[in-house]
Formats: sequence, C-alpha cells, structure tokens
Amino acid sequence: FFMERKTQVKINRKKLMLAKLRKSCSCTPGKMKNTIMGFFPVLQWLPKYRCKEYIWGDIMSGLVIGIILVPQAIAYSLLAGLKPIYSLYTSFFANIIYFLMGTSRHVSVGIFSLISLMVGQVVDRELLLAGFDLNDDAPPGLGDSSLGNNSQLNTTAFNLTIAGTSVECGKECYAIGIATALTFVAGVYQVLMGIFRLGFVSMYLSESMLDGFATGASLTILTAQVKYLIGIKIPRSQGHGMLVITWINIFQNISQANLCDVITSAICIVVLVTAKELGDRYKHKLKFPLPTELVVIVVATLVSHYGNLNELYASSVSGAIPTGFIPPKVPCFDLMLRVAVDALPLAIISFAFTVSLSEMCAKKYAYTIRANQEMFAVGFCNIIPSFFHSFATSAALAKTLVKTSTGCQTQVSGVISAMVVLMVLLFLAPLFYSLQKCVLACIIIVSLRGALRKFRDVPARYHVNKVDTLVWVVTMSASALVSTEIGLLVGIIFSMLCIIVRTQQPRTALLGQIQNTNFYEDDLEYKNLSSVPKVKIFRFEAPLYYANRNYFLKSLYRLTDLDPNLEAARRKKYEKKEQQQLKKGNETAANGLGMEETIMQLVPKQIDFQAIVVDCSSISFLDTTGVNTLKEILKDYKELNISVLLACCNPSVIDSLKRGGYFGKDFANMQELLFYSIHNAVQFAKDLN
Repeated sequence: FFMERKTQVKINRKKLMLAKLRKSCSCTPGKMKNTIMGFFPVLQWLPKYRCKEYIWGDIMSGLVIGIILVPQAIAYSLLAGLKPIYSLYTSFFANIIYFLMGTSRHVSVGIFSLISLMVGQVVDRELLLAGFDLNDDAPPGLGDSSLGNNSQLNTTAFNLTIAGTSVECGKECYAIGIATALTFVAGVYQVLMGIFRLGFVSMYLSESMLDGFATGASLTILTAQVKYLIGIKIPRSQGHGMLVITWINIFQNISQANLCDVITSAICIVVLVTAKELGDRYKHKLKFPLPTELVVIVVATLVSHYGNLNELYASSVSGAIPTGFIPPKVPCFDLMLRVAVDALPLAIISFAFTVSLSEMCAKKYAYTIRANQEMFAVGFCNIIPSFFHSFATSAALAKTLVKTSTGCQTQVSGVISAMVVLMVLLFLAPLFYSLQKCVLACIIIVSLRGALRKFRDVPARYHVNKVDTLVWVVTMSASALVSTEIGLLVGIIFSMLCIIVRTQQPRTALLGQIQNTNFYEDDLEYKNLSSVPKVKIFRFEAPLYYANRNYFLKSLYRLTDLDPNLEAARRKKYEKKEQQQLKKGNETAANGLGMEETIMQLVPKQIDFQAIVVDCSSISFLDTTGVNTLKEILKDYKELNISVLLACCNPSVIDSLKRGGYFGKDFANMQELLFYSIHNAVQFAKDLN
C-alpha cells in the first residue's frame, strides 16, 4: 500500500524572522513587565509565598545550611589560595543574588570545592609568574591588610592599574585581584551564553564525564590537603602532573611532619567520619543533620587557643579574619586578559553543575526550571560579587541534599543562610584566629566522601555500560594525573569520540522471520528464526552518513557474502575471455562446454538470493553521501539482477531520498523501491521471484 503524505504549508522564513524580531524589539508595558518578572523570578513567587506553610521549613534549612556553610567557607579558602574572609563574602553574596534570580527552589548556591580548586590553581600560577612565594606562612606583602617589612620574604611588589591609578600590590592583594578578575570573566561568559541561549551546551557534558571529572578533581583536592593534615611545609605544585609531584614531595618531607597536627587531624577525621556515618544511618530519625563541622571547629579553636598550640608546637593556624566588609573594587582589566582562557572551563563547569542539580530537584519536587535563566543567575552570582572581593560560585550537591532534607520550600532559606554568614562576618570572624589549618583540611577531605565513593560504583557502572565506564575512567585519570582543565577537555572530546565511533561502526545484522508472524529479528540473537528464501534482510543501526559509508558497504557485502563490484568485474573478465575464444574460431570454451553452458556459468553458484531488503528503521537521517551510497548499491546489484528494497524509512529519510533522485524522475519507481514494513517488502520480493 502507498501512504499519501500531507501537504506541508510553506513557511515564509523571512516574514517569520521579521515577526519574531519585531516582537522581541517591541517595548510595551506588558512586555517590559514580563521581562522584569522573568529576569527576577522572585517577583513571581514571593507574593504567593505561603508563610504559615513554608516559613518554618525555610528557617530550619537556612539555619542548618548557614551553620554548615561557615566552616566549609573557611576551609575552602585553603583550596582557593585566599584568606577565609573572601570565602565568607562569596557565600553571603551568592545566596542573596540567587534568591533574586534563580528558578530552583531547593538548590544551594555558594562556595564549592571543585570550583575553589580551579580558582586556586589559576591564582597559584599567576602568583608564581608574578614572582611571589607560594608558601602559605610567608609574611604579607604590600597592599595587604597588614603590611610587612620590605626586607622580608614574599614582599614582591606588583604594579596594578585600578580605575586608572597605578598601585603596588602584595601577595594577598594580587591573589584576590586574580580571583575576582577570573570570576568576573567567567560570569560574563555565562551571561553571554544565556543571551545567546546556549544553555544546551550542558547537554554535551555527560553524566559519566561529570562524575569522572568530579572524582578526579576530588583526588587533586585530597592531595592538596595532605600537607596540612601532617603539618609539613612543601611548595604548592603547579602545572601538569601536580598530583604525582605533590605526593613525591610529601614522601620526601614526611620526616618533618608536625606531631601536633597529625594527632589533631586523626582525632578530627575519626569524629567527622563517625558522625557522618551515624547521620547517614539514622537520617530518617533525625529532623536535621548534626552540625558536626561547627562543633569540631569550635572545640578545636578553643583547644588551640587555650593550649597555645601555635606557639608551643608550631601548628599552623588560620590567623586574623577581619570583620565587616572591605570597600568594593572594580576587577582589574589587565588581569582579565591573563585569565580569559581559564575562565571558560570554570564558567561551563559552574553552570553544568548548577543546572544538573536544579533539574534533579525540579524533577523530584514536580516543578520546572529555566536553563537560560539559571545561566543568568549563576553569571550574576559571579559578576556582582567580583566587585566585593568574592570568587566563583556554583551549586553544591552536599548542601543541596541537606537543604532538601531539612524542609526547604523556597529560596527564602538562602536568605536565612546569608544572614548567618553575615553574623559571622560582622561579629564572630576574629574568634577563628587560633583555628588550626589541619582541622580545615579534615573538613574538606571528609566532605569528599561522596565523590571518592564513586570508585565503589565502577563494577556496577561497567555492568550497565562499558563505554560510559571508559569515559569515566579516562576523564577521572586525566583530571587527576594531568590537570582539571585538561581533564575537562579530554572528557568532552573522548565522550564525543565514543559517540562518533559508535555511529561509525554500529551494529549490523541479517534478519530472519519469527515463525508464524509478520515480524523479523536478528538471526544471531534469537533462536527459531526462519530465513526467507531468495531474500536477504539487512539492518543497519545508525544514521548513514559520510563517516560510516564504507562500514555500511563492507557490512552489507560481508553478511550477504557478495560484493557486486567484484562479481561484475569477474563476469566482465569471463565475457572478454569468451569473446577472444570466439574470434579464434573456438565454438566451445576451454572446459569443453557449449556456449549456452558457458553463459550459465556466468551466474555464480554462491548467489542464493534475488532481492535485498534494507531495514531503515534505525537510520535516523541521510546526508548526501548516504543517499549516493544507497543509489550506488541499487545500481550495482541491479547489474546482477538483484533488487534492493528499502523498508521502514522515516519521513526525513524519504525526503532525502526524493531530493537525491533515488526514486527516479517524478518518483516513478517509488512504489517498487520503498515499503512501510519489512514484511511488505519481503512479499513484494517473493512476487518478483
């Protein structure tokens, strides 16, 4: 039977584009209101806020996240290579801005270990290039909060032009200058991606690639914290292979370990891990997570302060954390040019993690988010705070899970968390002066439990999908052993290569008929299938395009055991030989057979079919090469009196064949070449035979 296609209404694309442009450029009060409401989603949901129903859950989750956020912010400052005050600024501003612009009700945006690591690597590299010493305990330089003596180590002065004024900048000043410039550029990238609606870019970051990247970066984070755990002084490694170099330096200097730091680290890790395990086991009975990190920090600070651990045992401490806010400053344009390339992977990873977590929460709690608005929200969470001495932010999985488990209903909880951080900024920050850095390192390492547990999932992942497991291993290895930026690039390229290879060499099969039915399946995969006499049914499970054309032909020739080009050449050679014999007057061939018997020999004995049915149900599209390939096999097999029939083509493939002239002039041969089911094609082939 022949199905008649609907007549498609021709769309005047020029008029359509002009209409869209006119609509987008128009400025009416209603449209302006919708634009503002869309850009600030808080204006839509806050007036509808159900205070009695939502407020207690938001307050509880906000307080819990704020309590968790303070110690994590101070700890993650080690990863970023910055002072703890800047981490607190980052946590405060990110929560406020996402409250105004975010579309997710539950995601927790703020300081994130992976993003802090990426910022810290750029900061360390630029400090090294500027001639600063990366030793954490080196005295501050010019332009820092407490000026040091110029004769001391690490007082390298670096001239920066800020707001048209040239100033001398010391290590801390230069470090935060690099971080804010990097953050500003990353935010600009994210806003531009939102303007041009490039939110779909996150689709190319597969789950396996992101998991591998996070796990590899976690190994790097863990490695960077080991020196604080045992209290040794080693240089902060830079460049490729940082993980290996750091471990070599650790083992070379292990004899210098600070016993006080080692004992403190062991106690803190035991307490934190035990509390986490108990929390996971009894989480259904607990109304909110145990604030273990805060308790550990308070107790450790008191012990360090009253035990004089810094003076007696040379244990490294956090130092002075100022209160209040530093006056805002425009990020340095000269530094932006230096970090413009580094900001791109930072922007992509920050957005990808935020959108993936937002979508996860939206799916779980039955609401929708807008990916492009999330891009704007994260972008401005980077741009605006960069003027207030903050660095890059992202959504964090652990805090998001805690937020949802403690009754969070809306982003009002983010404002509560920001208020907790504000209290610390204004009043409590100096109390953390005596906090040991090894305690902060313990908090960071224990927070990596989730990412490091991914190693246990490798066998199960391998059982589900071997290719995804390979993507995970390659991305994780590159991120850990080379660098995080290279790991991200390798992961994206390798995952795309896997897709390309799988379409270049897809599964191919000959089909047999399921007995007493009109259905056909792979003859190698299923039992009790019967072959169709004189008909070969070939399935190709991928789009047919230029990259897999040769594989399509080789598979077809191999499975049908017939290469039409070789067979045609053999026949021509045989015919030429016969003509030469006739010219010599020989009436019989060399084997003594008559002419009729000789001609019969031209048909090879191995050809046991007269029609090939190509199952196109898995061919999603054809390019020009694909159409020409099908035309080529149609012509080649026709010379051997073998019909080629196409079955189960989708409308896109049919249109490509029509445009390519596969069905002849005015589609005269369409009903003899195209069928809507394999069984119809088989029946037609039997009728031909």
